[in-house]
Amino acid sequence: MNIKHLSRTLMAVAVGAYASAALADVTVKIGQVSPLTGELAHIGKDDENGVRLAIEDLNSKKLSIGGQIVTFELDSQDDAADPKTAVTVAQKLIDDHVSGVVGHANSGTSIPASRIYAGAGIPMITESATNPLLTQQGLKSVFRMVANDVRQGSVIGTYLVRDLKAPKVAIVDDRTAYGQGLADQIEKAVKSANGTVIAREFGTDKTTNWMAVLTTIKNQRPDAIAFTGGDTQAAAFVQQMRRLGMKVRFIAGDEACTPQFITLGGSSMNGDMYCTLAGVPPSQMPHGPAFFKRFEQRFKTPVQLYAPPAYDAVMTMAAAMQAANSTDPKVYLPKLQSMKVDGVTGPIQFDEAGDIRNGAITVRQFGNNVWNDKSVVR
Repeated sequence: MNIKHLSRTLMAVAVGAYASAALADVTVKIGQVSPLTGELAHIGKDDENGVRLAIEDLNSKKLSIGGQIVTFELDSQDDAADPKTAVTVAQKLIDDHVSGVVGHANSGTSIPASRIYAGAGIPMITESATNPLLTQQGLKSVFRMVANDVRQGSVIGTYLVRDLKAPKVAIVDDRTAYGQGLADQIEKAVKSANGTVIAREFGTDKTTNWMAVLTTIKNQRPDAIAFTGGDTQAAAFVQQMRRLGMKVRFIAGDEACTPQFITLGGSSMNGDMYCTLAGVPPSQMPHGPAFFKRFEQRFKTPVQLYAPPAYDAVMTMAAAMQAANSTDPKVYLPKLQSMKVDGVTGPIQFDEAGDIRNGAITVRQFGNNVWNDKSVVR
């Protein structure tokens, strides 16, 4: 082989090696945090599976970002719905070098964890934390996929007084950041609708015996009770309400708007029971019916609550990475703040604070052993 031919051969090998290196796979970790143990584990697992399905879909597309084929990897963590654990988990995900985080699921965990992510410049998109304080902190890396509790509380309070003709309302919360925050907004809305809050009572997110609270409320003779807590607590509350012979309208916030509430509530459930969902029902999601069917086929269980926005959160991050042509959080973050994505749940675009634009609230009524969509307030 002559020198000229050898030179050309070596150059071709070098170019080929360079091209191969440029298109080499890169692994991008997406963090997911929700309560995977405890009474909210079924909701946390639902969120986790929404993220997992999105990652599987992305990997099947073999996206090229920044000249590299990206393989997305799920880094799932359990915060047990505990604020202290949430902070520890947040730091672990940063140490794991995640490029973004979907979660946390609860307001009480999202608020302290968001500060940890913001300090590291890691985008965080919660699929379900609704306390307004989360996006009122002025953190540019924090986003929310659903309407906040100012909106949800307004819908609940107004619906009770004006639509259900229940002007005397008792409100019970579980003293979490979510429960108490939503209860405060419901109280404001009831009063704005010219109703009266005749009682404000509370337990905790571990309370199973509500008899003392219910006895106090019964003596006040309410037209309706608004409950802001988890589905397990809500089911126990309703069962004990029936034992006391209380025949009042009942409405729960989104954390209790699940199939699990119906299962646990059993024979205590009736048609005077309502709940709200932050978002639109599956029938009004552009790709909702197909997603719900595919989700159940993949995980052998129906969607509990917020798997669709969890899925869309991942897809929105990936779209921002593509738009920025980078998986570096600091590089793609500006795109996340400004872009619009068509998701399973509908159009996704965030406002200046990080809240979803045009967030809807769905009111549901119990009947035929399911939650039936009653109305959608945008």
